[in-house]
Amino acid sequence: MISIVYRRFPHAEGLQLPAYESEHAAGMDLVAAVPAGEGVVLAPGSRGLIATGLAIELPKGFEAQVRPRSGLALNDGVTVLNSPGTIDADYRGEIGVILINLGTKPFAVRRGARIAQLVVCSVERVALIASERLTSSVRGSNGFGSTGRSS
Repeated sequence: MISIVYRRFPHAEGLQLPAYESEHAAGMDLVAAVPAGEGVVLAPGSRGLIATGLAIELPKGFEAQVRPRSGLALNDGVTVLNSPGTIDADYRGEIGVILINLGTKPFAVRRGARIAQLVVCSVERVALIASERLTSSVRGSNGFGSTGRSS
């Protein structure tokens, strides 16, 4: 287990901190830090940046991914637009979640609502090496929709 230092902004006071909701959960729920009694309404087809009131200090070699919550997607058609959103280890600003309403009804984002998941992952750095030719593989250059088909 790694430890992550966080900062809570004043507009998030009193809100639940991200936490794992089950023993084997990969993600911690992020909550909306929108003003109480106001919220944000996303019309069908619209998107908005939702504040979480939280900043984190990831260790070198890690990233955090902002991912959709399956219940919001299934029940309301609301998802994270740039999924997964990436938080780099050197970012120290507030985590924001870009939600989009792909549903048919307006969706109200209320203070404290669970809006996304935060998954922390290790990151490997790579070096690109130029080549005129790549090694062959069974798949080759067959692209989208090509796997799992019998010949």
